[in-house]
Amino acid sequence: MTLTGHAYALGAGTIINAIATWKGAAFGVDLKTFADVELTKSSPAISGTIENVPQGDTTLIERSVELVLEHFDIEMGGTVHTSSEVPLASGLKSSSAAANATILATLDAIGETMEPMDAVLLGVRAAKDAGVTITGALDDACASFFGGIVVTDNRKNELVKRAEKEMDVIIFAPDRQSFSSQTNVQNSELIAPWVDMAYELTLEGEYEKAMTLNGFLYCGALGFSTDIMMDALRIGVKGVSLSGTGPAYSALVEKDLAEELIKIWKECGTSGKVINTKINNEGLMKP
Repeated sequence: MTLTGHAYALGAGTIINAIATWKGAAFGVDLKTFADVELTKSSPAISGTIENVPQGDTTLIERSVELVLEHFDIEMGGTVHTSSEVPLASGLKSSSAAANATILATLDAIGETMEPMDAVLLGVRAAKDAGVTITGALDDACASFFGGIVVTDNRKNELVKRAEKEMDVIIFAPDRQSFSSQTNVQNSELIAPWVDMAYELTLEGEYEKAMTLNGFLYCGALGFSTDIMMDALRIGVKGVSLSGTGPAYSALVEKDLAEELIKIWKECGTSGKVINTKINNEGLMKP
């Protein structure tokens, strides 16, 4: 007997990077990661593949399947395959999206359900087990799963707030990768008092101000240029930030500024891809 399941989850952008304080905020974007799971009794283990990344580390997606099977006390093995519209290792929450999609695909395969937050926390555990996150990235995982804007306390595993906002999202993704697990935690901790200020702004609904403050703080701490951010601010964009630990930048923009920012970022002289998307408020399930 072979069981198959399919699911997707969202990429996300950063409002507050949680590395400094373990408190974060993020928003779901309309870019998806897809997972296909095939399970059999005859297979002894889980093996994974990532589309277009033949040498990619598949520990996260394999562990995600394992945790679901362990939760339901099911002894099966098989395969998991992911593909994604989200650039990998760019700060756009590709790991959270992969974990969420894999967990949902595994549930689909075995015909089971979980409470949404329990499924999210299983993905957070898988990310920690796989060593791809520092804080557990609950903010990223919630944004990927629930969509909209989320504010979290990662130390308490608590979703503090969720809101919906209609805005375009413009992303500049440079032609290189940066892995969260390799980021400079010591430098990030030095900026914690000011990151707390940005976090308070999110609680007040000042998401764009919080995002921009976060961007300048983390660009300074992690050694990224602020030129991309300044280009956006110059034309009137109010929310722009380094996304996660970079190297991508994302901006929340009104429709009338979207095309102008796309043109500016395409001509900025730095090699990379500009992506035009939007906040996804639908998510996969409501919290």
